[in-house]
Amino acid sequence: MSQVRTRDPLVRVLTVIAVVVLCAFAFQRLMVWHDSFFDLRIYMSAVNWWGDGHDLYDYAQPDRVQGALYFTYPPFAALLLFPFGLLPLGVTQALFTLGTVAAVVVTTYWLVAPLARRQGWPAWYAVGIAAPLVLVIEPLRETITFGQINMLLILLIMMDLLVLGPRGSKWTGVGIGVATALKLIPGLFIVYLLVTRQWRAAFTAMGAAAGVTLLAAAIAPRASWDFWASALWDTARVGRLDYTGNQSLQGLLARLVAPEQPAKWLWLLLALAALAFGMWRAARAGLAGDAVTGLALTGLVSGLISPITWPHHLYWFVPAIVTLLAAAQRAQAGRRWGWLAFAAGVYAVCVIGVVSLVDWGVDAVPTDTVGLFLARNAYVLLSLVLLVFLPVNRPGDYPTSRAV
Repeated sequence: MSQVRTRDPLVRVLTVIAVVVLCAFAFQRLMVWHDSFFDLRIYMSAVNWWGDGHDLYDYAQPDRVQGALYFTYPPFAALLLFPFGLLPLGVTQALFTLGTVAAVVVTTYWLVAPLARRQGWPAWYAVGIAAPLVLVIEPLRETITFGQINMLLILLIMMDLLVLGPRGSKWTGVGIGVATALKLIPGLFIVYLLVTRQWRAAFTAMGAAAGVTLLAAAIAPRASWDFWASALWDTARVGRLDYTGNQSLQGLLARLVAPEQPAKWLWLLLALAALAFGMWRAARAGLAGDAVTGLALTGLVSGLISPITWPHHLYWFVPAIVTLLAAAQRAQAGRRWGWLAFAAGVYAVCVIGVVSLVDWGVDAVPTDTVGLFLARNAYVLLSLVLLVFLPVNRPGDYPTSRAV
């Protein structure tokens, strides 16, 4: 009788409503209100400044923590953002928020629908529970409250790897290429295509990235020269390395020695080690047919090796959790609980986050206790743990190639 009741559509609808309400409450309680679409304001102010005839990469906006922040994306991103600068800021904020939520729903469907079918659940039910849970984690809270474009990049990358690629589409790689032209670091997914021997998709991605970059150069030659010749190489434009929000390996090192600067050779050594090991594991996953683990590992590597990685860059914990849930589905009872506990632990860290609950202030101070080291580097350490222990599943554990 209880089995019948749990399959009742009304029970499922009420369950989804309850999850949405609880997650909305949690989001409101955990959200950092002072963010106030800060990054989106920089985007809009910068493109409007540019539209008034100034040099795009000369725009600077004061920041209480990091002094001044600049427009740091390639010119192609500025061209896409330019029309939004013509709209009232409130309209643009609403559009970015709705776009992020819609992208979360779509990408969550791509990730969890196969697991739901194997469990005997309707896809809408799994997505209705999972998507609100995704929106509660700090990387998504920060994406929304800062007005970031990260979920557009995630959507483009996942469309290639989880939808078009498994179907053998000739368009596979275009999304990764466009994402790379928008924000550079997704270029690591071109490396993933190469190490998993997806040659056509890799060259398609390279062609797409080069094509839209050249188009931007033809439309905005001065801005393109400024970016590629100067702004790209100035990491001080992005923010302080030691700030707790910087959850990269270089951020971890900077917090150990603040206010001094970390040794570049040590960072390069650690970054190369993470790149080599992480992409080796990602290649093994991809070649074994586990695109979700390959996706998660490549994303985690990108966060570790980037000079600056903010919490809103770290969506990649979501596919990592899905990988752990897929492993739990196929495991025997004892190990199943182990994988589930691992997934729950990853999710808990992502909900608590590194900057939402603690104001770390503006002083550059070293992390001189174990507790501070763990708290201020939670995402870096979690990424390293997942790089080592994230399981590689069989393709049938989430048959994205046919079910999506």
